[in-house]
Amino acid sequence: MPEQLEPVLAEVRTLLLDPTLLRAVAAGRRKGQRPAVVRAELRPVALKGGPRLQIVTSDGARPHTRNATPGPEAEEAVDGLLAEPFGNWHVETATATVQVRVTKSGEAQVHRAAADRPAAEPAEHDRAKNYLIDPGDEIFSVVGGSAAKRRQVDAFLRALAATLPDELPDRLRVVDLGCGNAYLSFAAYRYLRGRGIDVELVGVDVRADQRRRNTELAQRLGYADRVSFVAGTILDAEVDPAPDLVLALHACDTATDEALARAVRWGARWVLAAPCCHHDLAVQLRSGAAPQPYELLTRQGILRERFADVLTDALRAALLRLHGYRVEVVEFVDSQHTPRNLLLRARRTGAEPTGRQRAEYQELTAAWQVRPRLAELLGDAQQAPAG
Repeated sequence: MPEQLEPVLAEVRTLLLDPTLLRAVAAGRRKGQRPAVVRAELRPVALKGGPRLQIVTSDGARPHTRNATPGPEAEEAVDGLLAEPFGNWHVETATATVQVRVTKSGEAQVHRAAADRPAAEPAEHDRAKNYLIDPGDEIFSVVGGSAAKRRQVDAFLRALAATLPDELPDRLRVVDLGCGNAYLSFAAYRYLRGRGIDVELVGVDVRADQRRRNTELAQRLGYADRVSFVAGTILDAEVDPAPDLVLALHACDTATDEALARAVRWGARWVLAAPCCHHDLAVQLRSGAAPQPYELLTRQGILRERFADVLTDALRAALLRLHGYRVEVVEFVDSQHTPRNLLLRARRTGAEPTGRQRAEYQELTAAWQVRPRLAELLGDAQQAPAG
């Protein structure tokens, strides 16, 4: 049954200022009216200066983030948003969810529901269980939200958070090479935007149908002004200007090498790559003799494949170090969820390689008589002996 709009908005105001607020979204417009922004999202955040109410608004061209101090500043900001003629409000607190739709006649259709989580659960325990993107976030309703996918998204975002510096940049240009269905691309954008960063993200995939699909999803999520997709190969797709952050998640075999090579050429500040399907060096190992006394590592096919995985990623990490990156190889997501669970996490330092680093790389490739695809893509300069 429709309700009078004014008291419903007063109820929404109370929830927005409630300490148990989790998130709120305002979007759409009322009949014959247009709000000053096309979308507003609110959530509490913990900053160095203390708790804030973060408000991210978009005018259709770019997002704007404001972190309001609890009290009069937050109240003024909330009142300003409630005065806008939004057509829909969605508000979640620790105890309730309220959805409001303004009808053509100016009344409110309201749906109220109790929260899934128990109200008496301690806040500290609740926060410890939270994902970096709430499992109930609208992004999962668009890109899919199985439990396994949510775990993978959260593991990826935690790796991303650990890669970026504590003092986050105001703007960040991100390119996802070999983005596929792009659910991690969307998750990265959603998370970074929630941290108050002005993000521009480009997804690259060779398939034109993926580009069309992902573009439609970006439009459904309201991200189309800052998230775009291009069809092309990792090496040749037109991307300009160069990105700050490069993602290459589960790019198959030497596609990972192509993504890493392009990131190095761009001089990307940060790189996150989750390799997949290491065939190239496995073939080289099969056609050559193993150095003594390591024949047992490659005699059995399954052991050779697994050793090739380790050797491939070790050499990728070594080559990135030779090109001025600090590299960590970490577990992406628990192996019970996926066997392809390694992540190369690199930060550009610009440091010149040491003679020891050059020698280690040269000795390892010479001993196993292999030539990584990444080395070919980057040229031979880093393979030459020091001096």
